[in-house]
Amino acid sequence: MCHHLRKSAMSSTNERVYCFDCQEFVSDDSDTNIQCVKLNSDPKGLRVSLRKLFHRKDMSHHNYQSSYDESIGKWQPTRGKRALLCAVTYNKQKYKLKGTNYDVISMQELLTTRFKFPKSSIRILAEMDTHPHPTKRNIQEALRWLVKDNQPGDSLVFYFSGHGLRQPDFFDDEIDGFDETICPLDFRTAGMIVDNEINDTIVRPLKTGVKLHAIIDACHSGTILDLPYVYSTKNDRKGWLDNRPPSGVYKGTSGGHAISISACEDNQLAADTSAFSETGKQMEGAMTFTFRKAVENTTRVTYASLLASMHNDILAAKRKCFSLRGLFHRERLQEPLLSSSKEFDVNDPFVL
Repeated sequence: MCHHLRKSAMSSTNERVYCFDCQEFVSDDSDTNIQCVKLNSDPKGLRVSLRKLFHRKDMSHHNYQSSYDESIGKWQPTRGKRALLCAVTYNKQKYKLKGTNYDVISMQELLTTRFKFPKSSIRILAEMDTHPHPTKRNIQEALRWLVKDNQPGDSLVFYFSGHGLRQPDFFDDEIDGFDETICPLDFRTAGMIVDNEINDTIVRPLKTGVKLHAIIDACHSGTILDLPYVYSTKNDRKGWLDNRPPSGVYKGTSGGHAISISACEDNQLAADTSAFSETGKQMEGAMTFTFRKAVENTTRVTYASLLASMHNDILAAKRKCFSLRGLFHRERLQEPLLSSSKEFDVNDPFVL
């Protein structure tokens, strides 16, 4: 039995979970037992085991581990740059999204080409045969992997494309009285992942010298990391606003720096649209597209210019696209939001 994982709500079908601590796949074979499927200790053996698990002929291009340390015969987390990319389509469900898989592949390309992330340091959870599915347990395990043993100089990225919701806050942690959540693939049975848990998992453990960027393309995602400072772009309130919880509970890091760029404010919706596609057919997240465009088309990007570019592109798309006009009422225009564990100069370069 895997001592890192604990039994939680499961769907009726067997679930294959990857434990980033044990470095093993875990299959839920019954209502009471969790079995670990150990992987061979060599790279070739790893690929053979994965082919058996996923019933595919070739898995060599997909890296479930980072770098192989021959001295200890074990796969080790990649130092320096590490990323977790999650895309949830909710296939065969009522509120299916059509652009999330495209989003996550385009973000992987951005990280590897523009920001030089090694492909081996990027974990993808998606509803594709080549990747573990973004169930609640898989996302929770992957979030723990992302910040595990973080060291000064590390640059970490968490990207999520999927549904986001809100629920009442009963602990006086939220100024507006609502917790924000992300919805895993199995959220109807296993539940949502609440902002408090995300903060505890990937914000609090950040050590001095470590920087985390969260890029969240979901509805109601403004303060999804529960960070204590929010940047306002409104002329009458431009600057950093205090978002610390009324309860006084600490929501910062252990010395590191956490930054979140969200698709919209907490009370707004985010679009999954074909408005930005050259063919008019490719669905993608409005936030993801405008984020990539702002980063790819400019040599020197700052946090301020990034927000301005995303805002202008979404506003322009709204003016020309009927579907976006219907989704974004005038007072509900999707407005990207920047939040942080500490105040900083938004004219600093945006670098991952």
